[in-house]
Amino acid sequence: MAGRLQDKIAIVTGAGQGIGAAIARSFADEGAQVIVAEINEVTGKAVAEEIGGSFVPCDVTRQQDVDAAASHALDRYGRIDILVNNAGANVFHLPHEMPRSEWARCMALDLEACWAMTEAVLPAMRRQASGAVVNIASAHGFKIIPHCFPYPVAKHGLIGLTRALGIEYAAEGIRVNAIAPGYIDTEIAQTYWAGFDDPAAERRKAEELHPPRRIGSPDEVAMTAVFLASDEAPFINAEAIVIDGGRSVLFHD
Repeated sequence: MAGRLQDKIAIVTGAGQGIGAAIARSFADEGAQVIVAEINEVTGKAVAEEIGGSFVPCDVTRQQDVDAAASHALDRYGRIDILVNNAGANVFHLPHEMPRSEWARCMALDLEACWAMTEAVLPAMRRQASGAVVNIASAHGFKIIPHCFPYPVAKHGLIGLTRALGIEYAAEGIRVNAIAPGYIDTEIAQTYWAGFDDPAAERRKAEELHPPRRIGSPDEVAMTAVFLASDEAPFINAEAIVIDGGRSVLFHD
């Protein structure tokens, strides 16, 4: 039985761990040929080998790496059907204490790189008159949590980028959508909890913030990425799907 992404060619950035790795595995399980575009060669190569995909070293803030990732896909497979812009980082500060360099780092990685990668694959997708771009945004793209500056600024911008590009290229058969995860059980979250005297207690606090009394898994984000990248979502475009267990809907005093 053919997979939902059978024979599609997908580039997934930041696929060496966490949400990106889960997406790469799910895409491969559904029949896609996956290019793992990852700055960490050790984790990136490991994921690529595990899923039978290919690896390309990629710092998404470096234009030459971005171009090399797109060229790798075209040289090896002749087309690019899917791009997942997943690479990013939490950059959290008090605004008045933040070094200007941190603003630049956040915007370069969490916003500008998503446009650079999309720009690199657009010529191929336009020639094909088909393609799906999935941007991994964040619940921070809709809500403001204090002391997390400037991350939500970049993620609000990424939602805007998703909408603008989705509208611009819809008539050419290219869809651009976003996923906005909330609290997800990734290595980043686990490292954060480990910084407290009682990591288990900190995890429980996070779980209690959510109506299901748990946080999400990377695989749950990956399931939505598969759907958006597949032919099952042909009329979903310029949209952002929040995956946070309903936390953002809760009433707060």
